[in-house]
Amino acid sequence: MDALLIILLVTLGAGLAMPLGAVIAAVENIHSDWLEQEFRHSVLAFGAGALLSAVALVLVPEGIKHQSAHSAALWFIAGGFGFMLLDIVLQKANTPASQLAAMLADFIPESIALGATFSANPQMALLLAGIIALQNLPEGFNAYRELRNRFTSGPRLIGSFALMALLGPAAGLAGYLWLHDAVEIVSAIMLFAAGGILYAVFQDMAPNVKLERHWGPPMGTVLGFVLGMVGFMLAH
Repeated sequence: MDALLIILLVTLGAGLAMPLGAVIAAVENIHSDWLEQEFRHSVLAFGAGALLSAVALVLVPEGIKHQSAHSAALWFIAGGFGFMLLDIVLQKANTPASQLAAMLADFIPESIALGATFSANPQMALLLAGIIALQNLPEGFNAYRELRNRFTSGPRLIGSFALMALLGPAAGLAGYLWLHDAVEIVSAIMLFAAGGILYAVFQDMAPNVKLERHWGPPMGTVLGFVLGMVGFMLAH
């Protein structure tokens, strides 16, 4: 199969995990208290685990291959500061879309890195696509729950998420066509995304996972991470 078609399919599939997560969140016949409490927290924790696996197993190991220790640290810290500034802007704007913004802020650079990585290491690129899908599913779920009260039409909101999924193929193709030989730029993008993701996990996700007298949500982090770990091991 042509490489361009594969990139289109895998990035689109990873992106469609966002509206799929929204569809799951839109199911109203789940017991509302359980959905709002343990299930929502468990989904959030699963997403945090998937994000951590992306940072620990893909983005940082691949990113540091073509950077000095000094430049790697600078790009990683820049990513953290970039997400922090986004967080501050969203807080001052008093918008409910912080989860949505965070979702797109890591989905787009990861898709660029996926496309750029594909020609050199297709297995690693497919692993990254799988991890992106794993993190987009709970992020789509939480973004829908965050935005639902501002929209009169749930289906329209889900449709918006589906349109956003198209950003993945566009970013993936851009990375493949223009950055596949620019290994230093791609590694910088990976490290920037990794720093931003780590900030987002501990700023927005991890503090909201804990529930008193509930022990399931933290295990979601373990399960999310172990899926990324198994994928990493199978790709090597």
